[in-house]
Amino acid sequence: MYSFFQHLHSGFRYIVFILVLIAIVQSLIGWLNQKPYTESHRKTNLFALISVHTQLLIGIILFFISPLVSFSSDTMKNDVTRYFTVEHWVGMVIAITLITIGHSKSKKIILPESKHRTIAIFYIIAFLIIIATILAGHLPLFGG
Repeated sequence: MYSFFQHLHSGFRYIVFILVLIAIVQSLIGWLNQKPYTESHRKTNLFALISVHTQLLIGIILFFISPLVSFSSDTMKNDVTRYFTVEHWVGMVIAITLITIGHSKSKKIILPESKHRTIAIFYIIAFLIIIATILAGHLPLFGG
């Protein structure tokens, strides 16, 4: 069961990346070129939001069944267990929260360029946190 969820979580990240990047690019173009905020923009932003929340649900399941998650006196001393027990999910929850806030705030805004700007700012910051969090587990430079 662990292997299934690990592969699902690992593979689904590409869908998340693509949707969030499309939302970012669309919002930057809309903001910088003062384009109208269309139904297509709304759906892209919503699908990006849904994808990160789906990824979170898969991650929560994985967190509880993963052999890499450990709650012992050695957890913080080991780079791998510290990353999977603490660092990975904290970074991702922060990123998902930013995407959720950005999406929610944009729904309340009337001016199209302000909607685009809000999505662009929140989604870009969230995306950078996602990338940094993933890299933290893979690069010695980041302690992983």
